[in-house]
This record gives sequence, C-alpha cells and structure tokens, in this order.
Amino acid sequence: MRSIAVINQKGGVGKTTITANLGHALFLAGKRTTVVDLDPQGHLAASLGIFRKPKRGVADLMLGEARLDQLAIRSRDHLILLPAGERLGDINELVNGGASRGQMLRNALNGDLADQDVVLFDCPPTAGLLMANAVLAADEVLVPVTGDYLGLNALAQLMQTLKGFQAFRDKPLKHWIELSRFQPKRRLAREVSQKLEQHFPGKVLGTPVREAAVLAECPGVGRTIFEYRSGSRSAKEFKALAGDLIAVQQ
Repeated sequence: MRSIAVINQKGGVGKTTITANLGHALFLAGKRTTVVDLDPQGHLAASLGIFRKPKRGVADLMLGEARLDQLAIRSRDHLILLPAGERLGDINELVNGGASRGQMLRNALNGDLADQDVVLFDCPPTAGLLMANAVLAADEVLVPVTGDYLGLNALAQLMQTLKGFQAFRDKPLKHWIELSRFQPKRRLAREVSQKLEQHFPGKVLGTPVREAAVLAECPGVGRTIFEYRSGSRSAKEFKALAGDLIAVQQ
C-alpha cells in the first residue's frame, strides 16, 4: 500500500482538487483507492457529491470513538472516502499527549487500509497537528506548487518543515512535486518549472495540471472531472498524472 499526503502550507494550490480527481484517476487505473479528508473545511466530501457534511469522520477515528468501517463511505464503487466530520478542527486544539499526538492517525488506522493500493490524505493549509499526523502516517508526500514566486517560497518553507519530522519517522519520507494550476503561456510559470526541475531532479511529476474553469466547476456539482467532462484536457491531464505517480513507484 502507498500512503501519500497531498500537502502544502500555502492555500489555494489545488490540494483538494488534486486529491479528488487524482484519487478517481487512480481508481480508474485499477488501483483500490481511499481518500482521507484532513481539512476541517470538509471540501473533499462535497467534491465527491456529499454536500451534507457527515457528522462523524477522521476525528472520531483518531480519538478512538469509532471504527474505520463505521466511518468510511464508498463514494464510487471501490473509491472510498474517509470524511472530515464535524470535530476535526478540535484535533488541532489538543494539548495533552506530547509527541504522541502526532501519531494518532497512524495508530488509529492500525493497518486497516492494508488492502488498499493507494491512500491519499488531503491536508489543511496549516502546519498544525493535523498536518503532523498526515506526515507521520504517510510514506510519501505530493506537493502541489503553483507557477509563481510565492509557490516557490512556500515549497522551500515546507521542505524545512518536513525535515523536522524526520526524527520521528522510521524511514525517509519520499516526496514528489506537482505543478498545479499551471499557466504555460506565462513566462514566470515556465521559469518556475525549470527551477523545480533543476533543484528537485527526478522529483517533479511529468504532467502539469493547468488552470481550467471546468476544474473549478466540478465541486459545485459534486463530480470529478471524469464524470463532469470526461473528454476535457483536464481529464486527460489527471489520467496522465495518475500514470506518472504509478510509474515513480516502479
């Protein structure tokens, strides 16, 4: 099983868009996939057509008050969603437990997703306890980066943050970079892409996901790009991106 945290402390980079659509693309590629919403806003559920926010979710699992099989939602055949729930924001307020607070999610999952091929964690745009739990529960991180200066700056800060977690991990954390909301006609975007390739050789996935109105429209109707516009450029990009992610495992 591959466990991947979709992570960036910067907001607006497309983490939820990538988690929902990449999750569906992996499922369509034959991978048993689970997506986990670690953002208290709970937008991942809405992106998959669940507009009434589930009351129970990841927090109940982390606190030992519910089992995974009581919370998981089969949103698309074999595409499983573990929703945020209403209490997820309370996790960031926990003060007791010391360093063990960062292991709550890993301990709560306890191998229950071992039958899955891929688990994607949709992380909040903060460096709090929820992000720590995602990093310590995952074996890899996927970092969406926008093609601008602020995107590069946020990536540098994130890499420093991730280094701080290494002491609490049993093995190194693999990381991949995805150009998100990419606008290839912009010179700055192309320059950022070149810098990423220079500084992170072999770590930048080959398919950028370009800025597109259809991707912004999808959550409003609770569909992924494959259900909303299956023949669109964006659908082709996410299919290719899934292939990129599968390939880097080999």
